[in-house]
Amino acid sequence: MPRHGGNLGEAILRYQRPREDWLDLSTGINPCGYPVPMPPASAWRDLPDAFDDLRDVAAAYYGVASQTVVPCAGSQAVIRTLPTLLKPGRVAVATLTYSEYAPAFARAGHTLVPWAGPEAGMPDVDYLVWVNPDNPTTRHVARETLSRWQGQLAERGGVLIVDEAFADALADPAAASMTSNVGEDGLVVLRSVGKFFGLAGIRAGFALCPPALATRLAVSLGAWTVSGPARFAVRTALRDTAWQTATRQRLLQEGARLLKLLRDHGWPAVGTPLFAWTPHASTPQWHAQLASLGVWTRLFDARPIPLVTDIARPGDGAQATPSLRLGLPATESEWQRLQTALGTLRNT
Repeated sequence: MPRHGGNLGEAILRYQRPREDWLDLSTGINPCGYPVPMPPASAWRDLPDAFDDLRDVAAAYYGVASQTVVPCAGSQAVIRTLPTLLKPGRVAVATLTYSEYAPAFARAGHTLVPWAGPEAGMPDVDYLVWVNPDNPTTRHVARETLSRWQGQLAERGGVLIVDEAFADALADPAAASMTSNVGEDGLVVLRSVGKFFGLAGIRAGFALCPPALATRLAVSLGAWTVSGPARFAVRTALRDTAWQTATRQRLLQEGARLLKLLRDHGWPAVGTPLFAWTPHASTPQWHAQLASLGVWTRLFDARPIPLVTDIARPGDGAQATPSLRLGLPATESEWQRLQTALGTLRNT
């Protein structure tokens, strides 16, 4: 099973510390999420209405045509389904990125090609997956480069899959996004309302792709893939431009604050507005020490990480250095708790 952040239950069992005593920084989710108002009674009572205006609201928010929008139960639903709709071929997935892509493509009969990432250039494949900005490494590829890759893949009948789950928090999301290319051949863009909007629990997101593929994907996902209350929450959040602007400014400041805090304590960190990442040989010890203080983080250890455990060759997907990812504290007291914990590490 792929590992994820948000696994606080594991920490509770391992360290025998009650849930309320933890500071959970193991995800990159906005800790001060959108304040969803109470849905109308019909959202709970009625079957989800696939003919409501959710697609149109999302299309306006992302600046795409409605027929390219597929609402889904979070990006995860598309990650599992999309590979089954693509002709089996060679797919490149970065050796350190979101861990669900490689096994999903392998299960669908594709051949996995280990890829160091954008610094290695465009690989000889049919499909390429890139998370932009990347989780956890924070690497970002310019839209111009991604457009070039899309064109190269489209010429051979391939597809570029760009996961923009963290793009909403960037200073200028539209300039960094591939949404301006949506509808063209050779491109699928995944967007999430879980990270920036802090609504991961409702399990909602969107796939943006050419209309013919959008139709096939919607059929494969099936009826009622997004619940009525979730549809209400997403429509409300996507329309609230004032909240989006204020939140984006706040997250940019807090992301910079987290990065400075880690660097002030000697961590070689890089960051996005929603999380920071640090590769260092000592991160397994830092992870354990922080956990002993009730601060839960996401550890990426240094053992070879095979793209698919049962078929990988020795060295496939190897990660040279262990690393740690930390999300944002929610309150000033949580910031102070993290600062105190980091100071304790420095003094041990």
